[in-house]
Amino acid sequence: MSSIADKIMKRVRRHGRGVRVYTPKDFLDLVARSGTRAAVDQALARLARAGTLRRVGRGLYDWPRYSKVLDAPAPTNIDAVVDAVARRANITVRRSNLAAANALGLTHAVPTQPDYVADRSLNDVIISGRKLRFRDAGTMVRPWLDTPAAPLVQAMVWLHDGPGVTDAAIQAMCSHASDDAKRALRKDLSRLPAWAIPIAHRVTANHAINGA
Repeated sequence: MSSIADKIMKRVRRHGRGVRVYTPKDFLDLVARSGTRAAVDQALARLARAGTLRRVGRGLYDWPRYSKVLDAPAPTNIDAVVDAVARRANITVRRSNLAAANALGLTHAVPTQPDYVADRSLNDVIISGRKLRFRDAGTMVRPWLDTPAAPLVQAMVWLHDGPGVTDAAIQAMCSHASDDAKRALRKDLSRLPAWAIPIAHRVTANHAINGA
């Protein structure tokens, strides 16, 4: 019978190097009986000590690709770390409201460090000296996190809490938002607070979608 470490590496190899970050939770199905989380932890620790996997954070591992430019293992994929944290905590994660506003053309400012919003706040995660912050998305954004409209709702919150809503901001959101985002926002306008509904109407007014 294959060892737990062998089973772990068989799964890891299917994804390839540098693609995915793993947590012990990703391998619990490989052991059939209760009380075996410790066996998975021990197998991952052995693989890390052997240099087969790399421990990139507390309870986080990857199979690094080699960088010819750096002549060393490539840095950990931060997006993969975020995905792993979300799977482990069973939450939905989005980039910060500022990042959403930047993507929609509302500001040239970018977060100075990797910031995210989620269903609930989590402890910071440190990866190679970089701090990843996971903050509660708040009552307005939280219900939209798992929908395509999340960036639009985040941008409205950012405008409301900061520079304010202008005609230029409305036009930027209209121009940069995806059809799916506008469709999702238009479908559930009643979920927005009263102050945001007129803004949402303007963002989606020129987006006549069949069935929307």
